[in-house]
Amino acid sequence: MAISLRSRWAFFPLILALGAVTLYFLRLSIGHEAQPFPEAPKSPDPPTGPIYKDIHREIVPPLPEYFPLAAKANSPADLPPVPSWNRPPKEHVPETTRLYIGFTRFWPLLQQVVVSYIAAGWPPEDIYVVENTGTMDANKRGLLTIQNPFYLDYHRLTALLGVNVVTTPSLQTFAQLQNFYLFEAINNNLTHYFWSHMDVAVHSHEDKEPFQSLYMNAVDVVRETQKPDYLVDESGHKEEWGIQFFAYDWLSLVNVKTFADLGGWDTMVGYYGTDCDMYARLAMNDYARPLQDAGMVYDVTNSLEDLEVLYRRRPKKQEARDTRDGKAGSYYNSTTPSPNKAYLESTEEDEKGSEGFKNLAATLEQIQQDKRDDKFRNSWQLRQNGGEGEPYYYDPDG
Repeated sequence: MAISLRSRWAFFPLILALGAVTLYFLRLSIGHEAQPFPEAPKSPDPPTGPIYKDIHREIVPPLPEYFPLAAKANSPADLPPVPSWNRPPKEHVPETTRLYIGFTRFWPLLQQVVVSYIAAGWPPEDIYVVENTGTMDANKRGLLTIQNPFYLDYHRLTALLGVNVVTTPSLQTFAQLQNFYLFEAINNNLTHYFWSHMDVAVHSHEDKEPFQSLYMNAVDVVRETQKPDYLVDESGHKEEWGIQFFAYDWLSLVNVKTFADLGGWDTMVGYYGTDCDMYARLAMNDYARPLQDAGMVYDVTNSLEDLEVLYRRRPKKQEARDTRDGKAGSYYNSTTPSPNKAYLESTEEDEKGSEGFKNLAATLEQIQQDKRDDKFRNSWQLRQNGGEGEPYYYDPDG
């Protein structure tokens, strides 16, 4: 059916109205999207120079003298003798027993570990302190003060205690220091050597029978490793060994050939990962890592107040020692300071395994427990902060 022209024009106003409405809303939409975004807040201007760390630190009290007898001594004869039950043979054993002890900071702990090994029978001439302070020859020349973290008493170590000091040319990492021990051993044609941490203290098992000193027990381990049938199984297969652990590696005996064959310590592995890496490589290459017991080895964070107690002497009148706090086994088990001659004449050797020994063991056990309870563990490394302006000074905090 045909639609008339008049009917068609009837829809025209409706179409115009719909178009106008569409244009209106389209304009509103475009106008809304065109609104500018609010400006972001301006950030503060960046610093224009280097950012310096805060160098203000708490001033720690001066270090006390932990070995008064040594401070007053003019020669080794002025020091107490090694207990008779711990004295090494007059003629050195046929085996080499070189002991390396690395040192970087905190002299009191180094002095304590050295004296404790000597008192436990280790020949002083076999002890090698490896000075790893980064201060060149400053300690040898006496140029550092005791408040400097990198100070050590070179004269006391060499002239009075009779040990050796070897100085590294620059500050070494733990792995580099271990490779230095290995390097020294190779250059001196050693088949083995001992090394010890500096933050330990040792003594012999005075309460065990049959008794042997810590040193002679260590010698026996060396002798055992040199037997032809050592680590040979029933089938005749001989297992090679890499390291002998005495209280983990607080004291350990190293097989030079094994460590050299493995390429030494990996200097690309940092600090606490270093020993994990080395000992894991020993295991993966089927080298034995036996556990041994030569004596008590304590992981310590502090020094005994007077190292005289390590020599195991007592007043001749059998009188109990005075203590500052009255507690046996405290940090303060020491005699009243007196001239060395008067001290040596008024004291005598204690009995092996006596109450004096038990007090010493309890004291060291408590110091070890203090370290375990310290959430920082190695906080002893922060107990000195002097030395600024002295030769080769550098901030120990980095």
